[in-house]
Amino acid sequence: MTRIITRAEMEHAIGGTDLVPAIEEGFVAYAQGQAVVPPVGELLLPNGEVHIKYGYLVDDDHYVIKVASGFPGNVDQGLAPNNGLMLVCSQADGEIAAVLLDEGWLTDVRTAVAGAVVAKHLAPNEVTRIGIVGTGVQARLQLHHLASVTGCREVAVWGRTPERVDRFLTEMADGPFTITAEPDVAAVARSCNLIVTTTASTEPLVALGDVEPGTHVTAVGSDTPTKHEVETAMLRDAEVVVADSLEQCLLRGEIHQAIAAGHLEPSGVQELGHVISGVSQGRTDDSQITVADLTGVAVQDIKIAAAVLAALPQGG
Repeated sequence: MTRIITRAEMEHAIGGTDLVPAIEEGFVAYAQGQAVVPPVGELLLPNGEVHIKYGYLVDDDHYVIKVASGFPGNVDQGLAPNNGLMLVCSQADGEIAAVLLDEGWLTDVRTAVAGAVVAKHLAPNEVTRIGIVGTGVQARLQLHHLASVTGCREVAVWGRTPERVDRFLTEMADGPFTITAEPDVAAVARSCNLIVTTTASTEPLVALGDVEPGTHVTAVGSDTPTKHEVETAMLRDAEVVVADSLEQCLLRGEIHQAIAAGHLEPSGVQELGHVISGVSQGRTDDSQITVADLTGVAVQDIKIAAAVLAALPQGG
């Protein structure tokens, strides 16, 4: 019988679970060729976008199909900006084992956990201040999950809209961080050595000239061919550039933009799973600039869906 699982059930089941090891395992399996992940399906609409991601792990029980939408303007209407669901199906016979009605929550969480994974492996040993570019759901979740991989609690945030910045500060006030709003992205970049970008910008926000030596930048928002948050010169001059999926990043995100600008060659990019496993070298010195491009890979959906099913009572 197909299980239909609500967001509330999922939040209760895995809300306090450390998902970093599971997502790490997923990236390693992907880099080792143990995951089958077809190209992303995508609908770009006038007011939003829909991504269809799907795949399976070799020798696993299930395959997963995920539909996730993003409509940024929903925030101004008091609606959630993200939505979606995941179908978990049997590899043996195609039966639908579970419908995860997560409303986009699992996508948000697995994206944020990937940011924590990247920081764990690429951030400098001493993070002095965390910079968050953006004030939406992903900005909040990235910061929340970074708490598990760094002891730094000083944060600078920038957002386009003062009202949303104020809302961010209010909603994050009860957390472990001391957060200061900065007037522009340059001020964030100059004062932070771990920066996470979480916007839907189509123009670069973080400039190479504003970033200090030893900084790590995780670009999360640029998951389509047109989005662009980090100046391509940053990837040109970075000592380490990492893709969650090299194949995918050739077509979308910051790596795609840098290659198109002639500032980067595919051979200069490491895949995250190889950095995690030690096959490729990540940061070797705290003076290096490093950049990670997270476009979102179906293997993350596979692993978080498995975590949900494992955490729920059998037959529930």
